[in-house]
Amino acid sequence: MRMRSSLETMKINQNTVLQGKKVTLVPYTSAHVSRYHEWMKSEELQRLTASEPLSLEQEYEMQRSWQEDADKCTFIVLDTERWSGQAGTEEDCMVGDVNLFLTDMEDPTLGEIEVMIAEPSCRGRGFGKETTLIMMFYGKDG
Repeated sequence: MRMRSSLETMKINQNTVLQGKKVTLVPYTSAHVSRYHEWMKSEELQRLTASEPLSLEQEYEMQRSWQEDADKCTFIVLDTERWSGQAGTEEDCMVGDVNLFLTDMEDPTLGEIEVMIAEPSCRGRGFGKETTLIMMFYGKDG
């Protein structure tokens, strides 16, 4: 997989929405932090993501740092059906998140994708697979 340069990949997504059949990826903004914070209170998700619990204030700080970080690109994963049908706000339609990391700043062709489908009812339904494929396509030079 060939990746875009770090500046292109990490800053371009601030206004990017990527829509698939099952999932829609939107930039991780402060509007998503409250729901994300609730997810990360789960001991299961902490274990599966090797994460430590953070305070809500720390979670907002983390979101801001990820938005500005030059070596990662983060999107919130929405359920496309709920989001397209205007069933609620983005926060109501959140099912997880996805991160694209550049692992070697000297070689922009190397990267890592991490996907978390936090909502148990959305697991095993192909959301993670489609999220991964969308991120691979997004990170690839056209």
